[in-house]
Amino acid sequence: MEKQCCFRIKKRTAEEKKSLISRVNRIAGQMHGIGKMIEEDRYCDDVLVQLSAIDKAIKSLANRILDEHMHTCLVNDIKNGNESSIDEIVALFQKFQ
Repeated sequence: MEKQCCFRIKKRTAEEKKSLISRVNRIAGQMHGIGKMIEEDRYCDDVLVQLSAIDKAIKSLANRILDEHMHTCLVNDIKNGNESSIDEIVALFQKFQ
């Protein structure tokens, strides 16, 4: 028997997509910059400061998506009687730890 892949989707407005993609691209640019810093033998502190900034940017992006998820997807699922979404959100919080 062939296993089928199933996944849920989240419809976002063009504005939401643009904002999220912009943040992802900014983070990717920062990562590229760190690569250049390492190639240029930049001092460890400078690289670490940039890594810290990226870490904060990723956490901020994750929190924004989590906030949106809880206020839209989770609320809609509960309204529609799909309480298994609560287990999913608990598992998500466990992954964040």
